[in-house]
Amino acid sequence: MGSNGDRSALIAALAVVIGVVATVLVGALLVAADQLQLGSEDAPRAPVSVSENVDRADAEIDFGILDEIFAILEEDFVEPDRVDRELLFEGAIQGIFDALGDPHSVYLDPESYLLSQTDIEGSFEGIGASIDRIAGSEFVVIIAPFSGSPAERAGIASGDLIVEIDGESARGISTREAVLKIRGPGGTAVELLVRHLNGEEERITIVRENIVISSVITVPRGGVLLDAAGGEATDIGYIRIEQFGPRTPEDLEAAVLEAEARGVSGLIIDVRSNPGGLLIETAMVADMFLDEGLIVIQVTRDGTEFVCDVCRARPGTVTDLPIVILQDQFSASGSELLAAALQENGRATVVGTRSFGKGTVNHARDLSNGGAVYVSIARWLTPTRNLIEGDGVAPDIEIQLTLEDIEAGRDIAVFRAIDVLRGEGLATGAETEPAAAAR
Repeated sequence: MGSNGDRSALIAALAVVIGVVATVLVGALLVAADQLQLGSEDAPRAPVSVSENVDRADAEIDFGILDEIFAILEEDFVEPDRVDRELLFEGAIQGIFDALGDPHSVYLDPESYLLSQTDIEGSFEGIGASIDRIAGSEFVVIIAPFSGSPAERAGIASGDLIVEIDGESARGISTREAVLKIRGPGGTAVELLVRHLNGEEERITIVRENIVISSVITVPRGGVLLDAAGGEATDIGYIRIEQFGPRTPEDLEAAVLEAEARGVSGLIIDVRSNPGGLLIETAMVADMFLDEGLIVIQVTRDGTEFVCDVCRARPGTVTDLPIVILQDQFSASGSELLAAALQENGRATVVGTRSFGKGTVNHARDLSNGGAVYVSIARWLTPTRNLIEGDGVAPDIEIQLTLEDIEAGRDIAVFRAIDVLRGEGLATGAETEPAAAAR
C-alpha cells in the first residue's frame, strides 16, 4: 500500500462521542470532529453481514464491478506503479462517505482506528493542536493549539490555515490526511506553512513531543487574570476546559471548590477553541451547576426526541457562584452543549462569538478488517430546542476581537466577563445578541 499520508487517517475517535467538530483525539492533534460517548446502547457493535439491513433494490447492486475496474486498471493504466489495490479500495470506501455529504460519518482503516483508541488515554506524540475543515475553505484550519504544546510555543494560533506540510501543498486534503502527515514520533520535526488570520504566511518548524492532555487549567493566558484597567482580578475565579475527557468532572469540581475557598465572587469558565469530548462527562459538568432542567435533547433519524439519563439535571450543585462562559467560533460540540445548557437554564451568561455549530451524534461500528465506521445517528438540540448543527450557540454578549487587541495582548472577552460578574456589564447591550436568535 502507499504511504501513511495516502491512507485514510484518523478523524473521529474518542470512543463514541459528539463532536467540531464528531471530534476526535488524534496522535498529532485533537481533531475538531469529536463525538460524545452515548452509553452501552450506542457502544460499537459487531460487524454486520452484507445481507443485513439491505432492501431488495440495494441487493441488485453488483459490487463485483469494483474487481473488474481494478483488473482493468492493473492491465491498462499508463502508470502501473500507482495501481495499488488496497489504496484504491480504501479510496472507493471514502467515495461512499463523500457521496453522503456528511463530514461526520467516516471510515477508519485498522491502523487509524487503533491509533484513535490509544489517543483516548490522554497522551500522544505529535505537535499538540486541534484541526478541522471549515465549509468553503480549501485548507484545514487550526482550531487551537494545546496550552504549553510544541505548536503553541512555535507560534501556531487558532484560525491559522495549513497551506503546506513538509513542503507539499495541503490544498484540498482532508482532515484525516492532514493528521497522519503532521503526527509522528517525539523528537522528529514537521514543517508547516501557515496562513495567519491577518493573511500573512509563515513557515514554522515544530518538533513533535509526547503530549499529555490537561483537561482543566486554572491559569489564564499571561499567567494572571487582569481586568480592563490592568488590575489583577483576584475576586474572580478562572477555569479553562480544553476538552471533555474522563477526568474533567473530577478536576473541574476540585478547581471550583478551590476558587470558592479563595472567596471569589464569580467564575469564568473558558471553553474557547474547545473541540468537545465525551458526552457523559460533558453532561456531568453541566449538571454540576444545575439543580434541574434539560441539558441536551437528542433527535433520532425518525424525528423522535430522546433525553438520555445523564442529559437531565439532578438536584444538587457544586456551587451557586454566578458564571460567565467564554466561547469563540472554534468552540464546538461538547463546549457548545455546555454553553447552551447553562445559558438556556438561566445559569450562565455566554460572552464571545457564535460557536462552531457541531451538533451531530456519532457512534462506532466495528468492521471485520479491524477498522471501523463512525456513523451520524442523530442531532443535538439545546434545552429550548435550538439546533446546534450548522447554527452554533449565539452569545448573550457578542465580542469581536480586533487585530489591534490581539497585537496589544488585550483579552477583551475576559474583560467583559469580569465586568458582568462584577455587575458592571449586564445592562450595556451594544454587543448583545439574544440566544433565541440562533440561526
